[in-house]
Amino acid sequence: MQRIVDLKRSVYELVTEYPELKDILAEVGFTEIRKSTMLHSVGKMMTLPRGAKMKGIPMEILTGALLSRGFILAGSVPDEVSKNLPNNKKADPAPQSRADQLKEYLYRLGKGEPLKQVQEDFVKKFQHVDATEIMEAEQELRREGVPLKQVQRLCDIHSALFHGAAQEDPAARGLGDRHVRAADLAAIPGHPLHTLTGENEILGRWIQEARERLASRENLEGILERIREVAVHYAKKGDLLYPLLNVDHGLPGPSEVMWTVDDEIRDELKAVCNSPSRDKAWEGRLQAVLQRVEEMIFKENNILFPICAANFTDEEWRQIYRDSQDYEPCLRTVGENWPEGEGQGNLPGMAATEGEIVMPGGHLTLPQLTALLNTLPVEISFVDGDNINRFFNEGPKVFKRPAMAIDRDVFSCHPPKIQPIVRAIIGDFRSGRQDSVPVWMEKNGRTYLVTYMAVRDCQKNYLGTLEVVQDMEAAKAHFGK
Repeated sequence: MQRIVDLKRSVYELVTEYPELKDILAEVGFTEIRKSTMLHSVGKMMTLPRGAKMKGIPMEILTGALLSRGFILAGSVPDEVSKNLPNNKKADPAPQSRADQLKEYLYRLGKGEPLKQVQEDFVKKFQHVDATEIMEAEQELRREGVPLKQVQRLCDIHSALFHGAAQEDPAARGLGDRHVRAADLAAIPGHPLHTLTGENEILGRWIQEARERLASRENLEGILERIREVAVHYAKKGDLLYPLLNVDHGLPGPSEVMWTVDDEIRDELKAVCNSPSRDKAWEGRLQAVLQRVEEMIFKENNILFPICAANFTDEEWRQIYRDSQDYEPCLRTVGENWPEGEGQGNLPGMAATEGEIVMPGGHLTLPQLTALLNTLPVEISFVDGDNINRFFNEGPKVFKRPAMAIDRDVFSCHPPKIQPIVRAIIGDFRSGRQDSVPVWMEKNGRTYLVTYMAVRDCQKNYLGTLEVVQDMEAAKAHFGK
């Protein structure tokens, strides 16, 4: 199989496709390529010719190193280099990028071509392509400025993989190291991927049961309520996986594309289950949403989980495990203990020293202040003036606040459809237009008051936003007497 180095592609893309390039490039002078932060930042913007020019590395040395290792050059090869290449190493025309190919599918949809026809052609061309490559191409489209709503349409296109290539033997689809890594982690009892994969297995069985009941006209109420437990599964993805990929690993694709689909599925399941009608139109809606849930299972198992497996560190998995303990069990899967994940996390920025903290109202030791805040019968979140999550009190919460979100941009912790609302509230607090925004809501059959408050100093300078969640059932009972 030919190994083609397209000199128009970024260093990051080339090393991702051919990991052995990292050592080759380091030998010729790209010494910082072994630093993950440099590869994931500068490497995404830098081509080999441009990098060689900045480093003062002659292109003849660079290309010679590549050719001697069996690579074929493509793209914009300098004339002085190209004319000296052996005949069997002449630069071939650069192949069309995955992003360019995907743009063609989007263009066809935009011109009104039926989705089914586009999907059929997609399966023919991408039948043996790793599904994670599609996700990476989606991210490239976003970096190029393609609107999010257009990229989200690719979910409808690449869901065809579930009906086509997904039915083949995994080895035939060229699954790589990240899939092997994901399978290894999913085999560890209690590991987060073990729990999430187990939830998907049960969910898949329930979907099949619902279809069988629908076909035989049996009662669906119980099975549909069980399937709706997927909301907790999606919440864990949204709180623990998407933001970590986006903020810490520079992979925004899942949070931008899959998170929105999660919300759409959750909303449609709720609407279908609450609908009083059970006519043909209702059955069609049910079949459609069950198919979307099933396709999301495929995308998680074949795209999301392998991406997480390839990028998350051992400490990050341990923190995910600890944060996941705060979620209710769902889909009849009770998370097993993972001994390696037990104990306290050591996330950067969360350490504090013992001693008294002096305030205008008194002085407390750190343990006293911590216990005091945790004893309050409310859930507290504080976002500072730079929109960074700085503090959550501990304990079980109705609205989950994973410890990993500390020191992270508050907007990245909300699904795309909610972010404009959060920005508007904080914007009003910052400008002084509002000081408080109360929101009454029902959740799990209980009434809650969620109050957002501007935190200001004595000079009325904005310092941040406080969110307080109060269970109002006791107040209802008291005043309802």
